[in-house]
Amino acid sequence: MRTRKAILPDAKDIHELICAYSGDGTLLPRTLPEICENVRDFVVLEDEDKIIGCGALHLYGTHLAEIRSITVAPWAQGKGGGGKLVKALLAEAKRHRVDCICLFTRKPDFFVGQGFSVAQREDLPDKIYKDCHACPRFHCCDEVAMVRGDLPKFAILPEPANWVQLQGWSPNVEEQTTSR
Repeated sequence: MRTRKAILPDAKDIHELICAYSGDGTLLPRTLPEICENVRDFVVLEDEDKIIGCGALHLYGTHLAEIRSITVAPWAQGKGGGGKLVKALLAEAKRHRVDCICLFTRKPDFFVGQGFSVAQREDLPDKIYKDCHACPRFHCCDEVAMVRGDLPKFAILPEPANWVQLQGWSPNVEEQTTSR
């Protein structure tokens, strides 16, 4: 087994791998056009010239990157491929001099073995502002936030326009007008 940077012709295989795990909620679904657009973020795992796994590194800035869409075909699991993908994605993050790598998972034990530790979602505002706020599971997320490296001390993305409503908070207009 070996890893390599993905190229555009790999997009179909990447899409099939992700689809195999998005039906049960293990991975978030990704469309083929979305994968084509972001194929430069992906690393693939090959065995005998067949793609059997993939993972992506999404860069927010030097303060934060996210490992996402990481998976290995069911029949190829337990052979070290997932670890090879994580190692390749961490090397890519190091090449870009990223301070903190985050991920959201339902399989935290695997990532603890890769040097990640549990974090609070609130410590990763760029991830929340970019992706989580639009997720249908935002208010009932069952994924575990994990990090490796120094937590970011700032965010570069602005809060989403509907951020107040997303948090379930609405200002008491009556109280604001009487306190003036």
